Amino acid sequence: MSSAAPHVTGQDPFGPDHLWSVDEHLEDILATVRPLEPIELHLLDAQGCVLVEDITVPVSLPPFDNSSMDGYAVRVADIAGASEEFPAALEVVGDVAAGQSELLPVGPGQAARIMTGAPLPPGAEAVVPVEWTDGGLGEGPVHGMRARSLGPEGATGHVHVYRPAEARAHVRAKGSDVKAGDRALEAGTVLGPPQISLLAAIGRGTVRVRPRPRVVVLSTGSELVQPDTELGTGQIYDSNSFALTAAARDAGAIAYRVGAVADDAETLRSTIEDQLVRADLVVTTGGVSVGAYDVVKEALSHVGDEDEAGSGIEFRKLAMQPGKPQGFGSIGPDHTPLLALPGNPVSSYVSFELFVRPAIRTLMGLTDVHRPTARATLSAEKALTSPKGRRQFLRGTYADGTVTPVGGAGSHLVAALAHADALITVPEDTVRLEPGAEVEVVLLGR
Repeated sequence: MSSAAPHVTGQDPFGPDHLWSVDEHLEDILATVRPLEPIELHLLDAQGCVLVEDITVPVSLPPFDNSSMDGYAVRVADIAGASEEFPAALEVVGDVAAGQSELLPVGPGQAARIMTGAPLPPGAEAVVPVEWTDGGLGEGPVHGMRARSLGPEGATGHVHVYRPAEARAHVRAKGSDVKAGDRALEAGTVLGPPQISLLAAIGRGTVRVRPRPRVVVLSTGSELVQPDTELGTGQIYDSNSFALTAAARDAGAIAYRVGAVADDAETLRSTIEDQLVRADLVVTTGGVSVGAYDVVKEALSHVGDEDEAGSGIEFRKLAMQPGKPQGFGSIGPDHTPLLALPGNPVSSYVSFELFVRPAIRTLMGLTDVHRPTARATLSAEKALTSPKGRRQFLRGTYADGTVTPVGGAGSHLVAALAHADALITVPEDTVRLEPGAEVEVVLLGR
């Protein structure tokens, strides 16, 4: 199933030395990525997916009048004026339990012991809670209903009612939740637990949705080792692949993390090709700059082979900080979209939020693919500076219309990123922000 339109390397309309803006790069990505084709899934498999059709209610909820309390189904006239001093004495004709199909009619001077969710029997007009009665025991008001096995005398005989009730009291009316023919859910709805509950309640066992995108995340670098292993000289732990896999899942994808790949172009390309069978989107991190060991550029700059017409990865420089080097295109016979992100942890994560998350949400078929933004007042001890001509994204904490920077501008500051819940956006033409300035923030985790 193809999720990207053909994207041919070497067809950069701006030329190889063009400094792309953040908006240009994002527009190119969103113009290329296509929503996944719809499929029919069972309800639990559809969790997190996006509906592609309106869902109409085939049967009213509830489908019949039923009791909202444990108590007695009665006729209103029979308990008019009832009090503790002068209770109404009614003949108990039997039990009405949830799921019961054959219902005992309630006639004048009669009552039926009824359980929560049980259908209102013919002739009954209201339900009185058991706490308003003696429970059929003749010993004054009770606090609850005995199980039938423990108090069989409560199912027959007589019951005393100590309070009156209006018609339809403690009765859930048929169709009071939704009525047959109503629209239960609209196309474009993301199916969470409440939506799945509603679908099950109206009898839908399967639903037509766009599936959650399968995202393969891999990091590159011979210096990377896995957590829980001992670091050698010059080695660091691979955090990017964990961060981006978690971020992809947070965005709604089914994400697969691949262990770090060493700085070898042939190994990297072979690894990516092996992963295409389970990928709707591939995300790499590292190896996209201009160094001698930037293996992603070496491996993927020429993947537009004649046997894969339309494929290709373009590597670009963006007018942003962090995250200047970026790569984007498609690979393989299905033109699977691939985003190549820089390797510094903050650069990688910021790039994911700006470019990969919207791509994942587009694959899902959502129309609103971006994080929410807000205007905020900058709270800082001193002015912030930003390079001219670059859109800078600083980490910050946001609360009550105020944003406070966290950490510095360095693209390696993972600890600061872990404490941030917003990105402070500094426009390209702004080189200095004074405390108290109004800024735009991207709200993370919302």
